[in-house]
Amino acid sequence: MRGISPDGLVKVVGIEWFGDGAIKVIYEDGGGTPGSRLIYRDEESTVEVTSSQGPWSFDGDGALLRLVSEANRIRLAHLFDPYLAVHTSRIEPLPHQITAVYAEMLQRQPLRFLLADDPGAGKTIMTGLLIKELMVRGDLERCLVIAPGNLVEQWQDELAQKFGLSFAILTREHVETSVGNPFEEHPFMIVRLDMLSRNEDLKERLIGAPEYDLIVVDEAHKMSASYIRGKAEYTKRYHLGETVRDHCRHFLLLSATPHSGKQYDFELFMALLDEDRFEGKPRGGTYKSSTTDLMRRLVKEELYTFDGKPLFPERHAYAVNYELSPEEEALYEEVTAYVRDEMNRAERFALEGDDRRRVNVGFALTILQRRLASSPEAIYRSLTRRRERLEKRLADETSAPGASRLSREAAVPRLTPDYLDDLEDAPEAEVEEAEELILDQATAAATVAELRTEIETLTRLEEHARRVRYSGTDTKWGQLSTILDDPLMTDEAGNRRKLIIFTEAKDTLFYLAEKIRTLRGRHEEVVEIHGGLRRDERRQAVEAFTQDKDVLFMVANDAAGEGINLQRAHLMVNYDLPWNPNRLEQRFGRIHRIGQKEVCHLWNLVAAQTREGEVYTRLLAKLEQERKDLGGRVYDVLGRLFEARPLRELLLDAIRYGERPEVKARLQESVDSAVDREHLEALLKERALVRETMDPSKVKEIREQMERAEARRLQPHFIRSFFLEAFEHLGGTIHKREPGRYEIKHVPLAIRERARQRSHGHGVPVHRTYERIYFEQDKGEGLPPTSFVSPGHPLLDATIDLILERHRDLLKRGAVLVDETDPGKDPRALVYLEHAVQDARTDRDGKGQVVSRRLQFVELNQEGDVSNPGPAPYLDYRPLRDEERFLLDETLDTSWLRQDIEGTVMSYAIGQLVPQHVQEVRRQRLPLIDKVEREVKARLKTQINYWDRRAQELKAQERAGKTRLSSQNAAAAAEELADRLERRRELLDRERQISALPPVVRGGAVIVPSGLVRKLEGKEARSLGDPDILERQEIERLAMRAVEEAEVRLGRVPRDVSDERGIGYDIESKDPETGSLYFIEVKGKWEGKDDLTLTKNEILCSRNEPEKFRLAIVVVGEDGARASRYPKGYDFGEAVFAQTATTFSLRKLLQAAGEPT
Repeated sequence: MRGISPDGLVKVVGIEWFGDGAIKVIYEDGGGTPGSRLIYRDEESTVEVTSSQGPWSFDGDGALLRLVSEANRIRLAHLFDPYLAVHTSRIEPLPHQITAVYAEMLQRQPLRFLLADDPGAGKTIMTGLLIKELMVRGDLERCLVIAPGNLVEQWQDELAQKFGLSFAILTREHVETSVGNPFEEHPFMIVRLDMLSRNEDLKERLIGAPEYDLIVVDEAHKMSASYIRGKAEYTKRYHLGETVRDHCRHFLLLSATPHSGKQYDFELFMALLDEDRFEGKPRGGTYKSSTTDLMRRLVKEELYTFDGKPLFPERHAYAVNYELSPEEEALYEEVTAYVRDEMNRAERFALEGDDRRRVNVGFALTILQRRLASSPEAIYRSLTRRRERLEKRLADETSAPGASRLSREAAVPRLTPDYLDDLEDAPEAEVEEAEELILDQATAAATVAELRTEIETLTRLEEHARRVRYSGTDTKWGQLSTILDDPLMTDEAGNRRKLIIFTEAKDTLFYLAEKIRTLRGRHEEVVEIHGGLRRDERRQAVEAFTQDKDVLFMVANDAAGEGINLQRAHLMVNYDLPWNPNRLEQRFGRIHRIGQKEVCHLWNLVAAQTREGEVYTRLLAKLEQERKDLGGRVYDVLGRLFEARPLRELLLDAIRYGERPEVKARLQESVDSAVDREHLEALLKERALVRETMDPSKVKEIREQMERAEARRLQPHFIRSFFLEAFEHLGGTIHKREPGRYEIKHVPLAIRERARQRSHGHGVPVHRTYERIYFEQDKGEGLPPTSFVSPGHPLLDATIDLILERHRDLLKRGAVLVDETDPGKDPRALVYLEHAVQDARTDRDGKGQVVSRRLQFVELNQEGDVSNPGPAPYLDYRPLRDEERFLLDETLDTSWLRQDIEGTVMSYAIGQLVPQHVQEVRRQRLPLIDKVEREVKARLKTQINYWDRRAQELKAQERAGKTRLSSQNAAAAAEELADRLERRRELLDRERQISALPPVVRGGAVIVPSGLVRKLEGKEARSLGDPDILERQEIERLAMRAVEEAEVRLGRVPRDVSDERGIGYDIESKDPETGSLYFIEVKGKWEGKDDLTLTKNEILCSRNEPEKFRLAIVVVGEDGARASRYPKGYDFGEAVFAQTATTFSLRKLLQAAGEPT
């Protein structure tokens, strides 16, 4: 009936009368969703019975039916393109990234997962793929990314540039100026970890916003908790993890270092994913929870390309020692003595109860010592600024009469452990600003007189530094100059290779850049990156270094270590060595990462005669010694070497007490124990905990799946073909411009309004005009600005919405289409079936949680035989022409097609398709559910038993008069855990109740063979030499055999896939050496014929895989099949939507053809 529901036709399944003036109609809409409403007598004229037998009239517009059918398919694009997010993103995915997203994370509903692959594996890429795939599946409308402060911009850039995803960064200014809840205003947001964990008001706002579909936490190991003296101690970051975990449907943790070597602490961390499974501290000898279904970890050695080659090249590091000149050494000793004396003087603040000043002074002097090791320029400028700021301080202090003691340093931040922890993760610009502030103002002087004395010392040191700076002697720079002449700096052709030089001090950075420019004589060869650059300036510098062959040097501080990928170079120099070994690992990771094809080389400059240089020299020598036996893996655990005592503390001890023999011996022992073989092997073993392997056979399997998906992908050609037709159908105007690019001069108001409704006023708007849109990723470069249109883009999504809203009825009304490739006489029915599988949980709307959905096409003949016509059969069928319609009226009216087609197809679906679907889902999900139940039960039962025993023990103590702890508390703990176990079992039971929803018939059509049309037109008699149906089948058989034989001669392994209709090819042929697949469409032609037809699906397959698609032509005559011929470099054109097939000249094709290749 029509008029019952605003969504179109409904199927009435029941009527209940209320007197003679009203009825209650119970119905199912086009999607199979049940509903009911009252209809009064005076509303009778608003409803219409379209059919008492069923909805089919088959009198719809065939051209429009094809368009609406394709809109419906693209709405569910992920069901037809299993790697849709890959095909609509600007990435070249790797095997481990594909398995993480498509084999691990997307299979889990809801997702609670830790992705723990090694650094450089591309966890941002995998997360972006997951987000985009969930979006195109309609499973994600709100997403929050929580990341360290120095990575938030990288996240925003990567998601935008590689996936076209627009995420806002939540800033303090944004929070202060927001009129409402910022977490409601932006459905896609990135927020700093420290900002959220330390701001209770902000956390309250997050909880007050709607639940997120997905929350991602980067560097999630920072949400740590530890057992200290048997008691769990939780950080603010950990509590944040608990908060956000309970405010989202999917929760993803990212960390390359989730395991610190302490199993109990690791299980506390894993409790963020499943608190039942990791409840409490494991009791002695109890069950150890398995984590394999909650996390995935692959180390670098397990990562491969699709060619089966190791993903990461070798890497080598060299310690380069240089000796200070006498003048430089004298300056070093004088400044170090100043640092040591001032640190010792600052100790008195702790005795006076002012530990804050002691910490501030120590931090400032540490910075000064690092500047001293950096360069003469850095120490000279730093001493000058410090002297000037302290002089200003002195003037301010003495302006008040009688002042003798110094006031507190109001402007210097409080250097709490939390603050220093946050500063470690802050963007380099914030680090530079904080360091300068502290260095210039923190002083150990307590009185005006002491401050005057310190200024005098600084003036003397500044003068000494000035002499050294302008003496013309800089031994460190001289050593770098020698490295610049190393043979590795040039390639085989004598061209200079690109080099990255890392410093710490910004003064050194500018100094080095100028020295290199002077040395080379070309200003444009050098680019700089530091925290003072704006975001766009930093991006331009990276772009110049990676893209411009004339830019050879990048001089950078750790601002370039913040998520910037610099694998364009494979040579690096650490001009300054960081005091945090994590930074060493991060810097090396800028070049030793995915995409690097060359062996990586790193030079570390060290002044061995300095106190801190002596420690670093020993460390680097020991590392190199172990690298020879353990390989480059030692660089992956640098950040873990000094967990017992931080390297920073060892270096400070060297500066303060390094002249003492016992201290020197202790420092050497600390370094040796940190880098000894046993410790390194233990760290490497921990690094490999719960790791998985990806053997070459798995890589080959993934490669084949990807290549098949590539041949059948929807983006760009199916999407472009549909959009151009649908957009103009809705009144839009679009013009072709440069190859692959289009201009839209007018977007209809209806499309813009629908996009606004879909996004609820948030998200990316649809514009009135677009200077350029494109559908192929390689067409987006250059001017004018372009917009990539793919599933998920609001312009395409709104267009699909409107097409379906206006014409969805047509799917159930049906139309007649003609199959030009079928010379037969019997019509058949094409039916669109959608079916879903659910479990017993409920979604946000209170409905069953759908865990799998399918849209399938089936064809039915008069005998009731059912076949699979492929993923988009209607594209290969043309609409019925007006002059043909009257010829078929009698055939359609008297045909079995007027009977209960829907019932027949539903019976087939319920008996065949749906049970198969349910069994596949059960095979996939039930083992996971069973494992979770075993793990949860084992852990909670252990804890329940413990607290039960503890309650009995405490009760006995209470009877004996010992009441230190309450037995009631222990009993209550056991009872609460038992309740949790029961609740979790109930939830798992609901997940286990996997069942099928009734299948829904979405649409249909009558498919008329061209042979029947010709018969009714009186054109049945075939021309001389025109083969009949049996002869056609024999020609096809001979052609297939000839092509298979040709492929075997080429050394390939052919497989006949011609039964899989509508995929665009007949033979899949595999090269056993490379693993590559070739997709061959076979055309057997009777001798003397001069035309050859390719269907739309065949043409689009050729465009999807132009390098691997083969058209194989076999001419068959009276003497059998001739040799196969493969046209080379032939452009089969871009089929517009209305085209169902294109006919080519066989003669021209054969002229372009050659031997099979």
